[in-house]
Amino acid sequence: MPFLDRLNRWADERPDEPAVVCGTERLSWSELRAQASALAASGEATVVLRQGNGTDFAVRWAAGVAEERECAVLDPSWPEEVAAPVQERCADRLPEHSASARLRDGDPASAFLIGLTSGTTALPKGFRRSRASWQRSFAASAEHFGLAPQDRVLAPGPLSASLNLYALSECLHAGATFVTLPRFDVAAARAAISGHGVTRLVLVPTMLRVLAERGPAGGADASGVSTIVCAGQKLDPGTLAAARRWAPRAMIWEYYGAAELGFVAARCHPAGEAVPEAASDAGTAVGTAFPGVELAVLDDDGAPLPEGTAGTVAVRSELVCDGYLWGDDGRAFGRLGGMATVRDRGVLRDGRLHVLGRAAEMINSGGHNVYPHEVEEALAVVPGVAGVVVVGLPDGARGQRIVAGILPTRHGGPDRLRLRAGLEGRLAPAKRPQQYLELQELPLTAAGKLSRSLLRDWILEGDPRARPLG
Repeated sequence: MPFLDRLNRWADERPDEPAVVCGTERLSWSELRAQASALAASGEATVVLRQGNGTDFAVRWAAGVAEERECAVLDPSWPEEVAAPVQERCADRLPEHSASARLRDGDPASAFLIGLTSGTTALPKGFRRSRASWQRSFAASAEHFGLAPQDRVLAPGPLSASLNLYALSECLHAGATFVTLPRFDVAAARAAISGHGVTRLVLVPTMLRVLAERGPAGGADASGVSTIVCAGQKLDPGTLAAARRWAPRAMIWEYYGAAELGFVAARCHPAGEAVPEAASDAGTAVGTAFPGVELAVLDDDGAPLPEGTAGTVAVRSELVCDGYLWGDDGRAFGRLGGMATVRDRGVLRDGRLHVLGRAAEMINSGGHNVYPHEVEEALAVVPGVAGVVVVGLPDGARGQRIVAGILPTRHGGPDRLRLRAGLEGRLAPAKRPQQYLELQELPLTAAGKLSRSLLRDWILEGDPRARPLG
């Protein structure tokens, strides 16, 4: 892994300075090295990491990728029926026992990570990354976003998410102090910002918005924060305005990318910049191509489209993953015209990329990629549900909100409370609908297939066939 040699350097040069902080837990650089070295040398299995935030996560992550080791990082909030098959697939591709290893980087060409992302079924897809891809990415992102050893970086989200796992690893590479929380909490995040002298935030826009708008009464602003990095969804004007008031001196970056592609495009909002109107064309722009990334919009045959014409967003870069290990349904990561894509739709205008949406109807809600089919499967088993259709609709705070249309059985359907209760243990909280509608009939095409686009039309037009569920 490309941060272990650098971790050893920081432990030699700054042994007593904080490396990782989580709540009341703290590890200095020398302590992190000592604990990770001992774990790597012990031979204890570290191939699957499935745990919540804490300093031990950093220890196990560092040990799990020592030398030629490879590690899979699972979301601890997944229900067991999702986690178990993922672990089985990881076990098929990883050694049963971890050989003793030294805490140092392995061959750049070797794989170090089995990353996981949602698929069109309830089973997350698995993809593999080489050490070299993140090594190049660290160098590019630290320079582009201005990360330095003196920075103290707060990433308050789950470390199992790719945004935060990368932020942790980037800090270990750059020598910056990484700060996180046992779980996201507005008051705890604000206390961490002031208590640890945080200079940078890495988070999704929904977290930024609640931090900026719903802090404790009389809470201090974030005037000491110099940089905010947002990803996972488009930074909407309301969130940007709130962040401007709360962190008036911060340079706010938003970037568009994917776990499979790495960085694709980035946009900077300097302090004092006017916030764009929600309906303006600039509001869809996610920035220009990231350094070292060749960006294009292609037609269905893989040919480049002229500026101003919508098509499939594709990239050519050294930051792209090695490909899927399982779950490749042809609707997400793949190759088109010799370039890599996750099938997002977009358009280039004056060299800036505007992302228009997901081609495969994937919903991006609060920084989480959600496929309608997996939500539908979970709701279909709730008593009283005869049919279900799930769509994503625009939402200023979340990017998109998840809307479920429920067709009740002849004997009556469940109310919202019963639907929510029925999803407990079946679906991760981030993937549960924020809105429920009662359907008078299922939206069907002429061929009798379910039509999500038709349901969207019913909702937007106020069609009586889709009414709010009581």
